Amino acid sequence: MNARATRATDGAERRPVRPEDERLPIGSTFGYGFQHVLTMYGGIIAPPLIVGGAAGLTGAEIGTLVAASLFMGGLATILQTLGIPFFGSQLPLVQGVSFAGVSTMVAIVNGGGGIPGVLGAVLVASAVGLLITPFFAQIIRFFPPVVTGVVITTIGLTLMPVAANWAMGGNASAPDYGSVSNIGLAALTFAIVILLSKVGSGTISRLSILIAIVVGTLIALALGKADFSGVGDGPVAAFPSFLGFGAPTFEIAAIISMLIVILVTLTETTADIIAVGEIVGTKVDRKRIANGLRADMASSVVSPFFGSFTQSAFAQNVGLVAITGVKSRFVVAAGGAILVVLGLLPVLGRVVAAVPTPVLGGAGVVLFGSVAASGIRTLAKVDYSRPMNLIIVAASISFGMIPIAKPDFYDQFPTWFGIIFHSGISSAAVMAILLNLLFNHVKLGNPPDPSVFAAGAEHGASSVDEDDLDDLEDDGVINGSTRRPVAGDATPPEPVTPAAPGDGQDRDGRPADGSADATPQPAPPAGATGGESSAPRHHAVAPLPRTATP
Repeated sequence: MNARATRATDGAERRPVRPEDERLPIGSTFGYGFQHVLTMYGGIIAPPLIVGGAAGLTGAEIGTLVAASLFMGGLATILQTLGIPFFGSQLPLVQGVSFAGVSTMVAIVNGGGGIPGVLGAVLVASAVGLLITPFFAQIIRFFPPVVTGVVITTIGLTLMPVAANWAMGGNASAPDYGSVSNIGLAALTFAIVILLSKVGSGTISRLSILIAIVVGTLIALALGKADFSGVGDGPVAAFPSFLGFGAPTFEIAAIISMLIVILVTLTETTADIIAVGEIVGTKVDRKRIANGLRADMASSVVSPFFGSFTQSAFAQNVGLVAITGVKSRFVVAAGGAILVVLGLLPVLGRVVAAVPTPVLGGAGVVLFGSVAASGIRTLAKVDYSRPMNLIIVAASISFGMIPIAKPDFYDQFPTWFGIIFHSGISSAAVMAILLNLLFNHVKLGNPPDPSVFAAGAEHGASSVDEDDLDDLEDDGVINGSTRRPVAGDATPPEPVTPAAPGDGQDRDGRPADGSADATPQPAPPAGATGGESSAPRHHAVAPLPRTATP
């Protein structure tokens, strides 16, 4: 498919349009849209399952959370893809509950805030995020790979205890908690994911987690370890309840923790907008990024009123756009419409809530591990020739692991302090941001790393250079139709001393006739990624499975 499509105007005249504006037949539109739903379904249901389980909700209540997440994810997707003035990037981006906030929301629940405390923190933090979106380009440089990589890695690592608890049975008071049968069922589900990922086709491989959950549930049903008796408790179809979990409550510590999550979410969504612009081959300017971020935050502000959480772009769906080559935003909007319909079926949420926890545990090992792996991929782009970066990574991840290794570490601290730092993500993010400011911004003579937007694992990276970011700040444009190699792919040339000017050359060694200079250039300085020393620095951009979830 060409980067520039055409369409008929007034029955005869044809004019060029943006590639994302292509319209497919209605059947193909909803067919590809359903593929997007399947790709992100496992990711969008995981946060309500985790948070609802931590809050001790019943199966029916967790089903309500799941339905609300599907419903709001669909509305957010439609807003992001179709757009209205000032809201929506009009790019093929699927929206859903962000994984970045899961650990923080669990910490709020465990701190006594419950679901109302979570919803209140999401509401206020998202409102602040909505207010700062016009200025976010000014602070995004404080989130280089050494910060975003730490945060994304910590998100995955802090969720691993959840997967382990699920694999053991989920309920520590149950007589079969930690039994061989429970862990064996989790291991079988895990093995199915690995097998499908290895031998399945491209589509099967991308849906491996969802398929493994279905197969694992059927096996559990045959073994008598699944109970779907509660699925019929409640209506088959219903509109999500307004304030169904009560009025939100507001605690300053919980709000501060969620504000950190919002900053990470804004960074991730910015990365996804730029990445999908590169993939589609369209122009992404500062206004478009701001519109996309506003859609993110506006959806997140509305979500708590219907029992859902922060919304952000799903990176694995950005990868699906690259794999299929279907760039139409109307396809993704159709996927959003499907999500809305699914959200109007709370019975579906109750089915999901009835999936045996050992099955979820086996899938969760891969699901959460892929988030950590994406963070490690981002950390691989950090310049470790500067020792301070190594210290930032080491100290921040270690700080983030403290509440995981020793959950009662902050019990003697003030309540507000504990709510913030009981979340491994908040702990790691605070430490990484402060150390990055100290070592790479405050200290003279130690320039910051090139800003790198966090990556997902579904497709090859694109690149955005420093000049592109400067253009965005000056209301410029990133031209996504021009793809550039990722920094680090090229092998740096060997150091070569430029030859002395000879006949036919000027004093800089260039041909006097103005033709291209064939003289080898000196090698780039230590820490450069290749190419000529005057070449712009590149930032690897790839989508984050954030939430990233397959």
